[in-house]
Amino acid sequence: MEEEKRYYLTKEGLEKIKKEYEDLKQIKLAKTKGDVPRVLQSEDLNAEYLAFQEDMGFLDSRITELEHILKNTEIIKNPHKDKQNAIGLGATVLVDVNGQSDEFTIIGTLEANPVLGKISNESPVGRALLGHKIGEEVAVSSPVKTVYKIKKIKYRIG
Repeated sequence: MEEEKRYYLTKEGLEKIKKEYEDLKQIKLAKTKGDVPRVLQSEDLNAEYLAFQEDMGFLDSRITELEHILKNTEIIKNPHKDKQNAIGLGATVLVDVNGQSDEFTIIGTLEANPVLGKISNESPVGRALLGHKIGEEVAVSSPVKTVYKIKKIKYRIG
């Protein structure tokens, strides 16, 4: 049997997913409480009914997706003090890339936002840096080979 995908989230990220899930359930409930359009309007298919069905399909699909995420979530926590010298989920990393400093936090894919300095643990750079320590150099090919020299690692989750 195939192993379920794990979704790594911060506490804040989990709260956002829970809120979206609850909001969508409320929207679905409100849509089904009111007057549901009839299938036929005279002898033609009712366009309002088709739009309603499409909306319900999108809602059901997203609700199912969120339920799957919530069932397979693991909260990102700071590692034990003696393991905070290596890069893991939740680490904010300062690196040197071609003489330029860059800082980012490694988190799960659902919260990744490179513009805000949050990269995914599944991205080429995130995956390559996991487990490495200060002073190490990590080469990443995506699509051009780039060397990241790790300068600083800190954890500030929770």
